[in-house]
Amino acid sequence: MLRYYLIAITVLVIDQLTKWLVATKMSLYESIPLIQGVFYITSHRNRGAAFGILQNQQWLFITVTLVVITFLLVYLHRLGRERAGASWSFALILGGAVGNLLDRVRLGEVVDFFDFRLIHYPIFNVADSAIVIGVILLVIDTFRQGNESEESAAKASATDD
Repeated sequence: MLRYYLIAITVLVIDQLTKWLVATKMSLYESIPLIQGVFYITSHRNRGAAFGILQNQQWLFITVTLVVITFLLVYLHRLGRERAGASWSFALILGGAVGNLLDRVRLGEVVDFFDFRLIHYPIFNVADSAIVIGVILLVIDTFRQGNESEESAAKASATDD
């Protein structure tokens, strides 16, 4: 169980460290190419949600994030040992949610910096990445759980015959 909290804390520390580096070592909108024409580190700020929607709705984001964090903590505590896949997912989402929450509370905006230009994609950060990876893993785990439940039901039905 402790390992899931350590994962969340690790995500949070890496997220906050990288955001601090970008915010203190780069000018706003400064861009450093890592792979010319493809991938840059760009100092950017976002007062909205994903893709810049709902700009300047900080209290909404803070409230929703606090509800999500509460949900994640409760479910991590309940499922920690029973469903490892879901717990890994919740840990990643928790670390990312707390990272972006800290930015919103402290700065009134989120520091973003991963800038992929090969495809038109919004600039994002470590917390966003952890949340997306966590959601993808949760979807995979949910499908696996559904398949295992169907297989168990099929086996039980076969033994009843």
